[in-house]
Amino acid sequence: MSTPSSWPLPPESIRFVIPHRVISELANHPLSSGLYPLGIGYYRQASGHHMERDSHDDNLLIYCLDGEGELEVEGQKHRVRPGDILLIPRGIQHAYKARPSNPWTIYWAHFHGHHAADFIQHIAVRKTGQNQLIIPIGIHSRLASDFEALLEARESTYNINAYICAANQLRQILSHIALLQPLARHKQSGEGLDIERVHSLMQARIHEQLDLDTLAETVNLSKYHFVKKYKEITGTTPINHFIQLKIERACHLLDTTNNHVNEIAFSVGYEDAYYFSRIFKKLMGVSPSQYRKMRTGAYPYKGN
Repeated sequence: MSTPSSWPLPPESIRFVIPHRVISELANHPLSSGLYPLGIGYYRQASGHHMERDSHDDNLLIYCLDGEGELEVEGQKHRVRPGDILLIPRGIQHAYKARPSNPWTIYWAHFHGHHAADFIQHIAVRKTGQNQLIIPIGIHSRLASDFEALLEARESTYNINAYICAANQLRQILSHIALLQPLARHKQSGEGLDIERVHSLMQARIHEQLDLDTLAETVNLSKYHFVKKYKEITGTTPINHFIQLKIERACHLLDTTNNHVNEIAFSVGYEDAYYFSRIFKKLMGVSPSQYRKMRTGAYPYKGN
């Protein structure tokens, strides 16, 4: 792995380099060989933290939680702010440092594996083929919790299962970053789609029917532009999401009440129980009555 910084580590910070023998096992284990950490850490208000690498033989992930830093690549300097992700592939000469007046607080991980380049391609490579080294996604408590879970690996002196868990936690972190990107891009663009307002309306009227015209009017967009922007952000259509919310609510009622299927259908906005059952089975793979029977084992989990 690339040499980590020699920044003097204060008590509130963590630097953990995974032992070579563990890395060798991770690199050869079928459950971790695709992606595994080499070193992980957390630097709090890292005054004086800096690093320069002419040779970079692994991949580096940094998540800035607070303060600011600076990244220099190919003579160009880039400011790093709270909520920014740095994703630096192997082979790229680079330098970075905490800003003296407002030093950053960061999580970091060096990683490797035959899927590492695939994750970087998925997250950071633009349609132009250029690599996006700084990815602004914002501050997310769940992502910070994911990093904390990754850091738990250091508590295991030698337990390969703990490190396999850490490898898959790293996979979860990178997958989560990819999931957060579309919404972050939408917020940065300033384009007029208040998706939280749309989803709040869906939740408030889950016992009714909503059409595209009503949803589009809520955010002052034409129906065409509303559907287009919504799909760009979420990957699905607003009506499909609304139906999914209804079925999730129906599952909850099937789990927690003894109400008849007809009553549950009506409570999520379907007057025709037969049509509701068809929609339910299309999404869940089983009918509402079969879903309910699965709780007691009266119906097999995978169906017939």
